Amino acid sequence: MSAQLDQLTAQAANDPDTLETKEWLEALEAVIENEGPERAHYLMERLVDLARRRGATIPFSSNTAYVNTIPAHQEAHCPGNLEYEERLRSWMRWNAMAMVVKANRADGDLGGHISSFASLANMLGIGFNHFWHAPTEDHGGDLLYIQGHSSPGIYARAFLEGRLTEDQLTNFRREVDGKGLSSYPHPKLMPNFWQFPTVSMGLGPLMAIYQARFLKYLHARGIADTGNRKVWVFCGDGEMDEPESMGAIGMAVRERLDNLVMVVNCNLQRLDGPVRGNGKIIQELEADFRGTGWNVVKVVWGPGWDELLAKDKNGILQRVMMETVDGEYQNYKAKDGAYVRKHFFGKDPELLKMVANMTDDDIWRLTRGGHDPHKIYAAFKNAQENKGTPTVLLVKTVKGFGMGKSGEARNTAHQTKKLDDEAIREMRDRFAIPIPDDKLAEIPFFKPSDDAPEMKYLHERRKALGGYLPQRRPKADEQLVVPELSAFHNVLDATAEGREISTTQSFVRIISTLLRDQSLGQRIVPILVDESRTFGMEGLFRQIGIFNQQGQLYEPVDKDQVMYYREDKAGQILQEGINEAGGMGSWIAAATSYSTNNRVMIPFYTFYSMFGMQRIGDMVWAAGDMRARGFLMGGTAGRTTLNGEGLQHEDGHSHIFAATIPNCMPYDPTFAHEVAVIVHDGLRRMVTNQEDVFYYITLMNENYPMPGLRQGTEEGILKGMYLLQEGPAESKIRVQLIGSGTILRESIFAAELLQNDWGIAADVWSAPSLTMVARDGADCERWNLVNPTAEQRVPYATQLLANTSGPIVSTTDYVRLFSDQIRPYVPKGRSFTALGTDGFGRSDSRVKLREFFEVNRYYVTIAALKALADEGTIDKSVVAEAVAKYGIDPNKPNPVTQ
Repeated sequence: MSAQLDQLTAQAANDPDTLETKEWLEALEAVIENEGPERAHYLMERLVDLARRRGATIPFSSNTAYVNTIPAHQEAHCPGNLEYEERLRSWMRWNAMAMVVKANRADGDLGGHISSFASLANMLGIGFNHFWHAPTEDHGGDLLYIQGHSSPGIYARAFLEGRLTEDQLTNFRREVDGKGLSSYPHPKLMPNFWQFPTVSMGLGPLMAIYQARFLKYLHARGIADTGNRKVWVFCGDGEMDEPESMGAIGMAVRERLDNLVMVVNCNLQRLDGPVRGNGKIIQELEADFRGTGWNVVKVVWGPGWDELLAKDKNGILQRVMMETVDGEYQNYKAKDGAYVRKHFFGKDPELLKMVANMTDDDIWRLTRGGHDPHKIYAAFKNAQENKGTPTVLLVKTVKGFGMGKSGEARNTAHQTKKLDDEAIREMRDRFAIPIPDDKLAEIPFFKPSDDAPEMKYLHERRKALGGYLPQRRPKADEQLVVPELSAFHNVLDATAEGREISTTQSFVRIISTLLRDQSLGQRIVPILVDESRTFGMEGLFRQIGIFNQQGQLYEPVDKDQVMYYREDKAGQILQEGINEAGGMGSWIAAATSYSTNNRVMIPFYTFYSMFGMQRIGDMVWAAGDMRARGFLMGGTAGRTTLNGEGLQHEDGHSHIFAATIPNCMPYDPTFAHEVAVIVHDGLRRMVTNQEDVFYYITLMNENYPMPGLRQGTEEGILKGMYLLQEGPAESKIRVQLIGSGTILRESIFAAELLQNDWGIAADVWSAPSLTMVARDGADCERWNLVNPTAEQRVPYATQLLANTSGPIVSTTDYVRLFSDQIRPYVPKGRSFTALGTDGFGRSDSRVKLREFFEVNRYYVTIAALKALADEGTIDKSVVAEAVAKYGIDPNKPNPVTQ
């Protein structure tokens, strides 16, 4: 009988029949040896199932022992030259440290992190040297989501590879002058280097899961061969507390994402202290992932522990390992071998005997699994070869490994960025960096000659894997043809008399046209989050199908309907369910496909504007960082366009969020032709010109007649504002009414009231994007500031309104701040009034909501009259008369306070 069997038999101290137990275990051992572990697993499952059927209560646990998942005798052996790799890692550790410390000695406020890479160095080294492919003709390349705080180590490696200069390292976190390196992975700032941003924490795991699924999507649809590619995402154990980190792990199993590897760096510490001081984060994460169906590989102990575990005949060591909490493990690595002997092995006399012949230094050299290249290689190999399920590697490391007393395994490790001379000397000696004492104060970077054997090895390894990583493709090699604007003729023309449609319906017509386009049709990616019927998009289900790797294993209940629910292995729609973050994850994957896959894809993610932009604000900002290209379609937008819905459904501020992202082009169109012009412009800029911008377009379900495109207004639509209709020329008194979305129509009706009831002419301006107008104004303002002697630029809004007269009233279905963006750019001396829907939303009809928020035609009319009265053009009594005429209650509470 094996030693393991003796150990298992001995573990049951309260076993009433050890002989029977031994017989069962021997039988199981025989099955494993003769028929394999799969057969043994099947028999055990049958036994458990039978016991439960007979009424036995058998608690479920998805945890295994607190040891390595892969036994030592089953480990794949690392084929590399580990001496060279260890020296290369040591040099990278040094240069990463030098980069951060030099920056903070020059400027103490720059920040930076040393300890994260210090704990990850072995894992990253094994990956870069043996597993991660760069894009080639034969391999699309692996995708790496690098743990954000480890960026100095990635720069240190690129420096040795000759991809970064010493000057760049010296200017770490000093980017303004154009020769520095970004603090974290930022594709916007380093467009040829970083593939993905992974800060804010939690976004990396979520985006990686949907990235892996998108690779499956491309492969299934025959757009790109992604069968041999992997997505690797590195994250910290503390980062797993972010809801986004764990929120989609079930989807990864459901979608069979065996191209996904998540590596959790379990160094047991977050910024402030232990991740689970009173518990065990590795066991907790194992239960979560294994319970969901992931392939879980734990790398807990280094090779020095293998011999001790083999001696553990009675299972005492494993029991103590399990009972010891992470706060204790952190403490052990902050002390020394004598402390570990007393406080860990001293928990049981038998354990003290087990290490009696070991010195304190021997005990101290018992490493964690994340610092052993063979253990890491075996785990990575398992992940690479695993089929059918995603893999998570739970790797135990030491935070700040190699930093000594200045930071190793200490609560302060994450923030440590200033090392004293003694700490630098200790690190130099520990990693054998060939820098003399008289140079230490300079903290010089170290790079051996190009003909050093280690350097040759470094380049050979990357050559074998296709090239250097990380690297990013700024533009796709392919060029797709965008149709002419006239292709959208079904929404460019005015609606027939008596016919009314919504901008949502208009968008559906536009996307249907694009799906039929010979060049772009297969590249359109409709993304939906269980609101297709709300937006009238259910017709696409049958037309192009919903992507599902299993196809459709059932007959849909509505099969007899024209627009039945159809899932297909090559479906084009990505239906994410009630999951805005997931929809955004898919959109980001598609919107960056030009870079990651060399395939231009055009995603349209359609969502409730309130549920979408509000919930995924951080991811939208990440999309800007990633230089994403695509369309975000905010349906049922505005605070008053939804009939009967309540506070959490009504959006009065998504355009404020969107305005903060510089490469987001936000539009709030009123008419079908405006939507078409904006979408066509987006296709031109993102597909034809390959500009790094994306569009946020809000849509409404409210039906009304569409006036059709008036030739010559296209430029004004795109710039954000144009004259829609002029008031009677003969009127002596005039006002200017601006509006967007459905509320523009209230301005149109207000113009009629002003003319018919008060004899005042109103010019009406459609403002599809007040944000674009404001950006132009700010750009002119800034240019004029720094070029005071040059001819001063005139903002677009100023130009448009310069030759008009009368007060200006801007009304939208969003908070006043939306209109107030353009206030600085109206002609000087002109009155400007902003009306908006500030406050909480509530349920009612559109008419009542617009009355409540004071943005209907009557309030627009009164605002115009009040502005005229304030400037002395009319008497204030006229305003009072209008208030009475339109039934306005002057004592009505301010809607902001209600």
